[in-house]
Amino acid sequence: MRKLPSHGTLRMTKVAYPLGLCVGLFIYVAYIKWHRASAAQAFFTVAGAATGARWGQQTFSSPGSAARGPEVFYGIMFDAGSTGTRVHVFQFARPPGETPTLTHETFKALKPGLSAYADDVEKSAQGIQELLDVAKQHIPFDFWKATPLVLKATAGLRLLPGEKAQKLLQKVKEVFKASPFLVGDDCVSIMNGTDEGVSAWITVNFLTGSLKTPGRSSVGMLDLGGGSTQITFLPRVEVTSPLGFTRLCLHSYLGLGLMSARLAILGGVEGKPAEDGKELISPCLSPGFRGEWEHAEVTYRISGQKAAGLHETCASRVSEVLRNKVHKTEEVQHVDFYAFSYYYDLAASVGLIDAEKGGSLMVGDFEIAAKYVCRTLETRPQSSPFTCMDLTYISLLLQEFGFPRDKVLRLTRKIDNVETSWALGAIFHYIDSLKRQKSTAS
Repeated sequence: MRKLPSHGTLRMTKVAYPLGLCVGLFIYVAYIKWHRASAAQAFFTVAGAATGARWGQQTFSSPGSAARGPEVFYGIMFDAGSTGTRVHVFQFARPPGETPTLTHETFKALKPGLSAYADDVEKSAQGIQELLDVAKQHIPFDFWKATPLVLKATAGLRLLPGEKAQKLLQKVKEVFKASPFLVGDDCVSIMNGTDEGVSAWITVNFLTGSLKTPGRSSVGMLDLGGGSTQITFLPRVEVTSPLGFTRLCLHSYLGLGLMSARLAILGGVEGKPAEDGKELISPCLSPGFRGEWEHAEVTYRISGQKAAGLHETCASRVSEVLRNKVHKTEEVQHVDFYAFSYYYDLAASVGLIDAEKGGSLMVGDFEIAAKYVCRTLETRPQSSPFTCMDLTYISLLLQEFGFPRDKVLRLTRKIDNVETSWALGAIFHYIDSLKRQKSTAS
């Protein structure tokens, strides 16, 4: 589980804040064709690509299986986020004549995020190589040449100046090219907020069985990262275009991730030190608190202020930050939602859910917890000076999305022992693109 930095070790951006992206998408076959009865089959025909020349060798039966045993293939996805870099090693198996299944995931994360090396690109290679070694340990040697290796960077690199971001990606690509895995020209890239939201939605709906069970309702997805946040769902009343596209509602907000929101609530500007080194004073911090917080390679001096009713004054400040930045829709009331990343971490840190198993809570529980923590801060300091601020922000963000206080959310880090991130959905799409490239070439 991602740990919440108290005084912050986050190094994320040097430029723009916030860019709001609000999109009603018409998603084509590579994504939404998986939805409904033919969903899994539509993607998993790509497993056959592993037997072709594009992949360099044939797939192999799992050890100890009969000649007609399951075909096994792998995919490696690096998630280069704003607070850390993670590797997901996925193993799939396809019994003869059946749809493949995800049989195992290996996951490891390292801090800091890739963007922390913006001014020292060479240092980024060590962490990438360490995670590549994890993939080598969990994929049999005979599969290496046939296993696609991909890195997608999210908000941390999206917010970096273009030249610095590209230098980091080029260094990663050099390390990838020296590896024994299948590396394409497009193996390293920055993922936009739209693709991130869609891929996360696919992951959650695949893992919950919604993409494989005819007539089963899909679930919505809430993701809160350090630099951006996404909400993605399929409306209960589906809308399709004359060409057969399915409307997936996705809203991605760059700059409204938890760490970027902290800076905005404190009154700072992304990537810029406080003017003349002044303290950033916030009603969301304990009245007697003084300290430092590092964000985006900038160290800020921060302090609390005396106020009558810490939660009320904090909520007022958070409302100012969110005003006119978030799209609200009543449709979210009628869709079941899974939430992860910082939603999970905050809820676990204050005991709203089990830290290991996750659980369900109501949207209003975040507000109740925020009021309690903020009230406690008025009389005694807490281990994390940001908890009052963070809980208040999450509470109001969810309400701005349109969730009523009694709406139940399911918070989880894993479903069937697989991380609930966008990585699985993204590797689906990448493998599908390999199949389409092979078909075009032939």
